[in-house]
Amino acid sequence: MKIITRRDFLYNATLAALFSLSGLSSIKKSKAEATKKTKVVLVRDENALERKRLNQKVIQRMFDDGIAALLGEKDPIKAWKLLIKPDDVVGIKSNVWSPLPTPKEIEQAIKNRILDAGVQEKHISIDDRGVLNNPIFKKSTVLINVRPLRTHHWSGVGGCIKNYIMFVPFPFLYHNNSCANLGAIWNSSRVKGKTKLNILVILTPLFHGIGPHHFNPEYVWEYKGIILGKDPVSVDSTGVRILQAKRLSFFKKVRPISPLPTHIIIADKKFKLGPSDPEQIDLIKIGWMEDCLI
Repeated sequence: MKIITRRDFLYNATLAALFSLSGLSSIKKSKAEATKKTKVVLVRDENALERKRLNQKVIQRMFDDGIAALLGEKDPIKAWKLLIKPDDVVGIKSNVWSPLPTPKEIEQAIKNRILDAGVQEKHISIDDRGVLNNPIFKKSTVLINVRPLRTHHWSGVGGCIKNYIMFVPFPFLYHNNSCANLGAIWNSSRVKGKTKLNILVILTPLFHGIGPHHFNPEYVWEYKGIILGKDPVSVDSTGVRILQAKRLSFFKKVRPISPLPTHIIIADKKFKLGPSDPEQIDLIKIGWMEDCLI
C-alpha cells in the first residue's frame, strides 16, 4: 500500500486548485483519453554543471540519452532521423531572456545532432525574438522548441507553450487572463504541425518571483536536468510539478505559483496540444535522481 506523505497531500491539493481554477476540471475524459499516456523523459546528471559552468560533453550525452529514450531508439542519431529528414529546413526556437537564457551549450548540442541527421547547416537557424523575419523560420518545415523553465509574471510559468509567443506580431495581446490563450498560437499556420521536439531546460530553474521580469538568484537552484517530449503540454506540466515541489520544500507550506499557470490545462482541454494530467503522462527518469522532487 502506498503511503501518502504530507508532501503528497499538499501537492495534490495544489494541483486540484490549479485544475479547479482553470474552469476545466469538469470536462470528462473519454475511455481512450483516460488510458492513453504520453511519454516524457527527464534526464539529470550531477556533472552537468561544474563550478556553475556547463559541461558540453555531459550536456550532449544527456540529450543523446533523452532522445533515445523518448523515441525508443538506442542510437541517438538514428533517433533524430526519426524526427528530421536531410531536406528539412529547421528552426530552433530558443529564448534570450538575459537573466536565464537558453544556454549556448544546449543550442549547440541540438544543432550537432540535426547536422548529424543530414540537414545542411545553411538550412538551420537558432532564433527567438526575430523568428517572424528570419528567412529560415519563414520557410521552416521543422521546429525544435527549447527554453529554460521559470516563473513568469503574466503566465505563471515560462515554459514550452509560452516560448511560441514570439510567433505572433503583438505578443502583449496574449497576456490577458494569465495568458490563457497561448495555445491558440500553436494552431496558427506559422507553426502548426511543425514542432517535432520540445525541450524544457531545468539546469538552473527559477521557482519564485514577484513582478514583471523578476529574477532573484535566491530562487534559482542547480537541478541539473532537461525534460524532453513531443508535445509542449505534457513537458510543461511535468516542469510545473517540479517547481511546485521545490516551492513546497523551500517555503515549508503550500504556496501555489502566482498566477496559476492555467494556460497549460487550457492548451490541453481547449486547444488539444497534449495531456496536462500527470495520470496521462508516462514519465521516464534517467540518470542522477537525488532530490529529483518528482
